[in-house]
This record gives sequence, C-alpha cells and structure tokens, in this order.
Amino acid sequence: MPRASAAEAAETARRILDVATTHFAEHGFGAASVEDIARSAGVTRGAVYHHYASKTGLFSAVAAAQQRSVAESIAAATERSEPAEALRDGSHAFLDAITRGAVARILLIDGPAVLSWQDWRGMDAAGPESELRTGLSEVGLSPALVDAMTAALSGAMNELALLLVRHPGDAESHAAAHRALDHLLDGIL
Repeated sequence: MPRASAAEAAETARRILDVATTHFAEHGFGAASVEDIARSAGVTRGAVYHHYASKTGLFSAVAAAQQRSVAESIAAATERSEPAEALRDGSHAFLDAITRGAVARILLIDGPAVLSWQDWRGMDAAGPESELRTGLSEVGLSPALVDAMTAALSGAMNELALLLVRHPGDAESHAAAHRALDHLLDGIL
C-alpha cells in the first residue's frame, strides 16, 4: 500500500485534531474515547496514535491549538490600539475568547487536570500570558512589577472566566464579569 503524501498526512492530523476538539469539549477528557474520535474522523485508532502518540498527547495538541486561538483573538483585538486601550481591549478579548465554545472546558476545566501543571502553565505563558505581559509593559508598568501583575491579572481573568462557565448564557453575569475586569484595569491604568 502506498504511503500518504505529506499533504495527506497533514490533512489527516488536522481532521483528527478538529474531531478531538469537539469530542473533548462535549464529553471531557475522561469520557472521550480515542476509538470514537478515530471513527468520527474516518481513521483508525492506529492513525490517531501515529499522529499524536497517546490520548494525552492528542489532548495536549488540542489544548495548544485552543491557546493559540485565544492568543490570536487578543492580538486581533489589540492590533491598532494605543497601549492603554490595547491592554483593556486584549483583556476583554481574552475573557470572551476563553469562554467561547470548546475553549473553556478544554483550557480551564480539563487542561490543568490532564496536563502537568508545568505544561499547562507553559502553554498559557507562550500564548495569552505573553500578550498580557507585553500589554502591561507597554502601558509603562514598572519592570519590577510586570511579573507579579501579570500573575495577578491572569489569575483574576481565569477566575472571571470560570464564573462565566458556571453561568453560560447569563447576560447579567457576563456584564458583571466585564465590569469587574474594567475595575481591575482602572487600578492598573
């Protein structure tokens, strides 16, 4: 049997990743099955393991893709903004992006439990946290405070996101979370 071309292999890996994202979001890591993911992607379990080595490896790839998506939302929201406006716009974009669709369950609920704490923090540090650190530096925050303020604001935004996850579709909670975020940002700016 001929081997798949590099383009075909990349398309298979992308299809598996897309299907796995849906499965992990709908069922959670514990209940998601590699067999079901493979069947839905139209591949064998062996193909899943060939591309991702393990269920945890597949979940890690899904989480990394979701982190990139959140970081891209932040970057898009801040693209043409002055520093103070960018910090505010990016923070609100983070809160909206991380609570949309598959992202919340994958990154906020299962991510810390499935991945090692170090790996989960590393993904955040390379994506959304990096955007936040840049924003805080650009508004002129003292370099001695950037690390601490990044940790404090990141933690606060993650907690606001978890609040919204517990109240899906609740417009009042959504508005309150964004107002609370504005109060925190007012203190920084």
